Amino acid sequence: MNIAFIGLGNMGSSMAQNLLKAGENVFGYDLSEKALQHFAAGGGVVCDSPQAAARQADIVITMLPAAKHVREVYLGEEGVLAVLQAGSLCIDCSTIDPQSIKDIAAQAQQQGIQVCDAPVSGGTIGAKAGTLTFMVGADAQTYAAAQPVLALMGKNTVSCGAVGAGQIAKICNNLILGISMTAVAEGMALGAKLGIDPQALAGVVNSSSGRCWSSEVCNPWPGISENAPAGRDYQDGFANQLMLKDLGLAIEAAAQAKQPVLLGGLVQQIYQQLCLKGGSHLDFSSVIQQYQPHAG
Repeated sequence: MNIAFIGLGNMGSSMAQNLLKAGENVFGYDLSEKALQHFAAGGGVVCDSPQAAARQADIVITMLPAAKHVREVYLGEEGVLAVLQAGSLCIDCSTIDPQSIKDIAAQAQQQGIQVCDAPVSGGTIGAKAGTLTFMVGADAQTYAAAQPVLALMGKNTVSCGAVGAGQIAKICNNLILGISMTAVAEGMALGAKLGIDPQALAGVVNSSSGRCWSSEVCNPWPGISENAPAGRDYQDGFANQLMLKDLGLAIEAAAQAKQPVLLGGLVQQIYQQLCLKGGSHLDFSSVIQQYQPHAG
């Protein structure tokens, strides 16, 4: 396959590397020179624009920070839809609002181009290990076309419904994730304050009813979960500013649907505080610093 990969950040970089390891031809673009150097070192072909990457590919994968970036890459004056051939496949793995991907898909359909949203769960750990879960919004034909590509980067693909449904699943998942990480951080900090060894507490939680992804795979206390960002000063993970963005998407959608999200609103404020304190780029498990600034 000839694949254009646009957005080689913490997630996209590892996803692209897995495509390269599988022997695919990958043409990449990112604003970061460092990211492009890492991509090239893994065998990727560096391009100087999204269009330049897309011209050489029949599959485009995007992993970008926000809806405005996704819209620009696909629909902007220098957007990739302008250079893709009919029959091409576009897979957006970003987390954005459902309407944006619907708008992109509608434009692409007029050109005979297939589009699906396939946001991911599994974080940077899953991206590196190739064990991501993809939540896919697409018709049956597009879903079938996307599956072989997604299988090279993840372990699970879940069909969520029509275009946009993958984004609905993702914002609901990350609403739960933000709340659960905050709950684990609160519990770990309380246990340490009361005198229990954090390793012992984590062992109890992870063999009891408090067990969850945030406690077991990405525990916010340093030294608990192997390869978790907590063990590297909360660097190179899922940034607080991205969690804050996703919580905002969930709360905005809830407001439109007139659906209460009581815990979500509280956790959104906590992550807002983290970002205002200068922790925007730290992993979201650094929320434990709200409870214990020098955890570990």
